[in-house]
Amino acid sequence: MAKKEKLDPETEALIRWCTEVEGFLVKGGATLAQAQEHIEEQVEWFTDMFYDGLTPEEAAKAALA
Repeated sequence: MAKKEKLDPETEALIRWCTEVEGFLVKGGATLAQAQEHIEEQVEWFTDMFYDGLTPEEAAKAALA
């Protein structure tokens, strides 16, 4: 059985943030699968927004615009 790799706290925070963005995208009309796919396809853009200090709600609004 493979060992689980421990993520650094910053990566964990980014993953939690993206999960929150997913929720706002779904509230905005996307399906969960669409929200996940969009975040995966635009991961660099979302990562930039995370480091720029946008809230998950602000990032979702930008993505839905």
